[in-house]
Amino acid sequence: MKKKIIFTLIYSLVLSFTHSQLVHAQKWANLFNGKDLKGWKQLNGKAKYSIENGEIVGTTVANTPNSFLCTEQEYGDFILELDLKVDNSMNSGVQFRSLSKADYQNGRVHGYQAEVDPSDRAWSGGIYDEARRDWLYIPNMNTEGKKAFKKSQWNHYRIEAIGSTIRTFINGIPTAYLIDDMTAKGFIALQVHAIGKEQKEGTQIRWKNIKIQTENLKASPTDNCPVVNLVLNNLSTQEQAQGFKMLFNGKDFTGWRAVHGTKMPEKHWSVVDGTINVSPSDGSETGNDIVTNELYGAFELVFEFKLSEGANSGVKYFINESFDSGGKSGVGLEYQVLDDERHPDAKLGAAGNRTMASLYDLIPSYKLDKRFQRKIGEWNQARVIVYPNNIVQHWLNGFKVLEYERKSNIFNVLVARSKYEKYKGFGAGDKGNILIQDHGNNVSFKNMKIREIK
Repeated sequence: MKKKIIFTLIYSLVLSFTHSQLVHAQKWANLFNGKDLKGWKQLNGKAKYSIENGEIVGTTVANTPNSFLCTEQEYGDFILELDLKVDNSMNSGVQFRSLSKADYQNGRVHGYQAEVDPSDRAWSGGIYDEARRDWLYIPNMNTEGKKAFKKSQWNHYRIEAIGSTIRTFINGIPTAYLIDDMTAKGFIALQVHAIGKEQKEGTQIRWKNIKIQTENLKASPTDNCPVVNLVLNNLSTQEQAQGFKMLFNGKDFTGWRAVHGTKMPEKHWSVVDGTINVSPSDGSETGNDIVTNELYGAFELVFEFKLSEGANSGVKYFINESFDSGGKSGVGLEYQVLDDERHPDAKLGAAGNRTMASLYDLIPSYKLDKRFQRKIGEWNQARVIVYPNNIVQHWLNGFKVLEYERKSNIFNVLVARSKYEKYKGFGAGDKGNILIQDHGNNVSFKNMKIREIK
């Protein structure tokens, strides 16, 4: 009997201690007391911030820039949760790890922002870099995430910023997964976006239940949300869980060789500060392309590329080395990498099918708004996705720019009318190498990753 009593007491103490640990681990601090704006300050624009029914209300005002209600305290690693409801005609956002400095655009607020976007483009939960780098994570690839935001309703936002990993969730649904290390600490702010002349003032956004964790942080489990990883040659936990591996290790050309060869070419290829660099030459194609040792069928390929002025290059897939190219470039499907403004190849072919991100000489890519085009010398984000059913997609800077079906009748007709018509079975192999092209111009590549799709 005594043993039973002692066991019961010990068990109760263990439960009590475990519960205490759990409460401590999940401790939240309120950022808004429901009564006034103590602990907050307004920066930049003159939008109105008020308190109604325990909610912060932001109201648009004409002829003023973006307004920000900012925490006086700065936060590094944290988990933030809040509820918001916005007028459907507005645009807004939740700033975090943000800064305002006199020596940067005269104190303009800048830094990460979780988007609040009730428009039909449905980019809510995407990650924008306010007054700095523009869009970092456009959630176009995340079809489930784009459905998470509910118009004219309260929406629950969760932002996890732990180390270089930044994740957003709306109503419990993952909306963005970004790896970036530009800013480690800053304030949190509630944005009331500036309005144009055609928009009426007086529209509102409301926030409530604003709380934060800063200790004993526990990140959400891995999921299927696509990752944008801007840290050089880094493979995040989520990417690993999704099956990605580095295609280029950032140090040397292990896993690569010359097309039609067994070793790397002796000229033009080098690793510079963790990136692949193709040095300029006389422009002649002399079999100087490089290919992966491994063959790939259905896959998702991610890479970044940077062009020099007037440059031409490409990333090819389903390379078939049995095709005789006369000692020139390896033959396969090509994601075109090109300076459309300055290289003459952009005006050749048909209907623009040799321009940036096109399926070279076969299908033109959708042309992005200039805002989403990177300047020469800046890095572009690219994806090539080949599904097991032979549907292929090209992505550029967060946008799907073309889609087609390999081996289909339409594909075969396009090949028959192209420069590849002499290659029987072009682009129709079950597997092939990935190729990076040396076209005689200076081009750089980095963060090359791939996963096989089953």
